[in-house]
Amino acid sequence: MAQADPTKAAARSWLRREQRAGSRTARPVLMLHVAGSILAIGQAFAAASVLTSAFAGSALDASALAAFGVLAVLRACLSYLTEKTAFAAGAAARRRLRSDALSRLLHAGPALLRGRHSGDLATIVVDKIEALDGLFSRYVPATTFAMVGPSVVLLAVLYADPWAALLLLGCGLLVPLGMAVAGIGAAAASRNQFLAMARLQARFLDRMRGIATIVLYGRAEDEAQSLSAAASELRVRTMRVLRVAFLSSVVLDLAAALALVVLAIHYFGLLRHGDIANVLWPALAVLLLTPEFFAPLRTFSAAYQDRLHATGAAESLIDLPPLPEPVPAREIRTVAAQGVTVAFDNVRLTWDASRGPALDGLSFRVSAGETLVLAGPSGAGKSSVIEILLGFVRPDSGRVTINGADITDLVPQALSRLTAWIGQRPVLFSGTIRDNIVFARPEASDDEITAAATAARLDQFTAGLPAGLNTRIGEGGYGLSGGQAQRVAIARAYLKNAPVLLLDEPTAHLDPATEQEVLDSLRRLALGRTVILASHSSAAHGFGGRRLDLRDGKAVSARGAA
Repeated sequence: MAQADPTKAAARSWLRREQRAGSRTARPVLMLHVAGSILAIGQAFAAASVLTSAFAGSALDASALAAFGVLAVLRACLSYLTEKTAFAAGAAARRRLRSDALSRLLHAGPALLRGRHSGDLATIVVDKIEALDGLFSRYVPATTFAMVGPSVVLLAVLYADPWAALLLLGCGLLVPLGMAVAGIGAAAASRNQFLAMARLQARFLDRMRGIATIVLYGRAEDEAQSLSAAASELRVRTMRVLRVAFLSSVVLDLAAALALVVLAIHYFGLLRHGDIANVLWPALAVLLLTPEFFAPLRTFSAAYQDRLHATGAAESLIDLPPLPEPVPAREIRTVAAQGVTVAFDNVRLTWDASRGPALDGLSFRVSAGETLVLAGPSGAGKSSVIEILLGFVRPDSGRVTINGADITDLVPQALSRLTAWIGQRPVLFSGTIRDNIVFARPEASDDEITAAATAARLDQFTAGLPAGLNTRIGEGGYGLSGGQAQRVAIARAYLKNAPVLLLDEPTAHLDPATEQEVLDSLRRLALGRTVILASHSSAAHGFGGRRLDLRDGKAVSARGAA
């Protein structure tokens, strides 16, 4: 016997937990649905009374007609309120899930991107969580309403005609069987649709990033055809989902039609040979209530597709890295008075077992206010040291301490306040230069922002920009060179004023003249701070401080001054 797919089993378990968590917010929606069924029963009885009096040739029942009108208005208002409440339940669940997913991604940090495409992660946080909306707003209340709603209507039919109630019950039992058969195929089709969507988004994002290379090498037409093929695959898989999903609706329509036909034949015979006055009202009431009996099942049928979409989305969400276990946070009391000391003690870290360890028993110590330059070829482990200190990854073994406190004992907020980081390619967000600087410390005053920009020598080029620090950059804005972008990053570090400064190839991709200017700004920034500089640039090795040469994750030599 084949073993169940552990991923699918985990996804189903996750969905069950989420359904239980969403049942509380779904209760108001369920109660409104039930109230709507009760109003529908009242409408059917009132309409049957009005029609019976009309067919009998007697005066119209004015009270029944007035009741029908009032119930119709109340039912319309209730329908609006139900939709509004269901939307609120789905929105609350999506906010909770999206917050949880973003927390997981932010905690994993850039280390997660080593094995996952950013387009795939964006699909999870946006599209796949959005696909869970129907699970909470429609499916969770519909599961209970599919049992409660028909039962309420069935009691009303039982009052009007017990035989008709038995017939409706038999036809209603055919619906879950047909939906289960259709659901098996729809679940597989939904998973394939999400896979095609993720592939298309990842491919599109890649091509947009490399659009200049594509145009320069004359591959624009080929890439357009590839994207067209991926889009066609998504279209085909989406239509498969819809095709299978329609099967459950067909089963429901056939069951409802069968019930109406049998009831119509039954009552037609009674009306021909029986007492019209005693048969007409129950016949009309039952026929009017038959659609209401199947309405909750129809609601469940439509919502069942939401659960199938949720199953495909859940398989991606459970694959996100877990949040860390809460650990006690230590307070570092000596930061302000004595600075920060960083130490690695026999630290080992492996990203990929097939490529060997990134850090292999690395040990070093950087005293408060000292500068350490990590040198070595690409792949020596320099960036791994920086990522550990930034809290993006934890070592497999060994100990990393800050002022004697293990780095794993520090809450992320405390570690973030201690460190400032400048990498190879600073990320500049769409907005003004001022917005990008103040990103480091949103509560900073205008004077502090101006002082940070001056210290980073931003004024050397912002004075010639259209709006100075308020000039827009990013997409649709002013373009900055690599050296100018690094100066914005340096201004951020000045504004943050953290005691530990981590520099990861900060002058890579810069020409010699610009590199020297950036290094001069960094030297001023490094004064009084504990600095770890990772670089294989010869100019950066003249930064000053102690030098530690790395190779294959090990320290091979150390020098007193870089």
